[in-house]
Amino acid sequence: MANGSERPETDLPRGIGAPATRALVAAGYTALAQLADVPAAELAALHGVGPKALRVLGEALAEQGLSLG
Repeated sequence: MANGSERPETDLPRGIGAPATRALVAAGYTALAQLADVPAAELAALHGVGPKALRVLGEALAEQGLSLG
């Protein structure tokens, strides 16, 4: 039974928060690398993905030499 702390299988940074994680997974993004070159505005349009999530995602991508579109 789900205990509320279960997280989808993903390598997205935990710092983006649960709503952003759910929104990204629902949109088909389960790996950080999938977000490379995706326009920030496209991600921001997802319910639950706000400025903090975009910043954290951008920083995580930069650590891998990647960036949002």
